[in-house]
Parts: sequence; C-alpha cells; structure tokens
Amino acid sequence: MIQIKNLHKRFGKNQVLEGLALDLKPGGIYAVLGPNGSGKTTLIKCILGMVLPDRGTISVGGADIRRNPGYREAISYLPQIASFPGNLRVGELIDMILDLRKQTADPAPLIGMFRLEPHLDKRLSALSGGTLQKVNLVLTFMFDTPLYILDEPTTGLDPASLIRLKERIHSMREQGKTLLVTTHIMQFVEEVADQVIYLLEGKIYFRGTLDALKNKTGQQDVEHAIAAIAMKDHV
Repeated sequence: MIQIKNLHKRFGKNQVLEGLALDLKPGGIYAVLGPNGSGKTTLIKCILGMVLPDRGTISVGGADIRRNPGYREAISYLPQIASFPGNLRVGELIDMILDLRKQTADPAPLIGMFRLEPHLDKRLSALSGGTLQKVNLVLTFMFDTPLYILDEPTTGLDPASLIRLKERIHSMREQGKTLLVTTHIMQFVEEVADQVIYLLEGKIYFRGTLDALKNKTGQQDVEHAIAAIAMKDHV
C-alpha cells in the first residue's frame, strides 16, 4: 500500500527524516509512535504531499506520488487539528465536503454512530472540542478508501465515543483497509494496532508486532515497552 525509500527531509539545520525506508502491505493497522520531534508529522505530510522531501521516493498503491496527483483519492485523512469556518453548521460542512470530494458516500450511519443528530444545525464555533472531533471522524470515515491516515484520532473523545471509534477501526480492519495511526495513548495502541513503527530522530528504531515489541524490551504492555525504548535512548 505504501512504499517509502531513502526519505530525507531537513528544515533549516534540523534533519527531520534521515534515510527512512518503509514498506506497508495492504490491510492492517499501523501505529506510528515516537517522541515529539521524531518525524511522525513530517512523515505523514510527506505521504499526503503536503511536504516535499529533499530526497527519496514515496509510492501509494504502487504509483509514485510525484507522477500521480490523483493518488489522494485513495486516502482519507484525519488531521490532528482540523480548521473549518466557525459560522458553518455541521450539516453544511458535511454537505460541502461531499460536494468537494465528488465521491459517493452516506454519512448517515456515522452520524448515528457518533450521536451527532442533535448537532447538525449547530455552528461549528458552538461545539465542544470533543464534538468537533466526532464531526472530523464522520468526515474521514464516510468515504470508502483503501487507506486511512489518522493523526491523534482519540483527542477529546468521551469514553462512549472512544469505544465506537475502536469498533469502527476494528470493522475497517476486517474489510481489509489499511490504517496509519499516530497517537500518544498507548492503551489505544494496544487495543487496535497490528504493528508498531517507532520513530526516533527521523529513523525507524523499531518496526514489528506488539508481541515483538514487548519481547524486545522485556515488558508486559506497550506503555512500558515504549517507555523502555525512550529511556534506553536517553541513557
């Protein structure tokens, strides 16, 4: 689904990605982890074409993204911070995204799943952060694409909505979708991820299953395993 070779990106004197290589097969949930400044956001933005790498290649679905601008139609993206005009109503925003994307979609099941019916006529500026995140989840999941990139999808969600999000993610795995997820919530990783990709200083320090991560660090859970890696790096 995603092939990355020798990816480099520098911002001024800061080398953010350094020779990064990654091959993600179709299907499964990949959690991209790492401390702040490890290159997670830059990697995602490179895949989306929002940041141009200095060197290296990225292919999505077998096509080099530099030669195939239409590749983005195969991706649904949930940004960590989504910004929309506050005077728009929720229903208007959903209709606008449907019109812009020009893909068939039925948001009604997701609106019901995340209990957004009472908010459809409300302006975005009047919504809480958690409700805004549920709107963003509907906008992301309502399109049927092979690849989903979710940047901190749990932000602001109440426990019930978090359960529904995990149910949705598990359902998508069963459908053979590929999900690339960044998060700082290790319990969430443990509950949904098939593999962990741990970035450190722009390089992949670890890539493998949750069991492999625990075995490597001698820890019983993902939270302590990741902490062990981080502490080892700073010894």
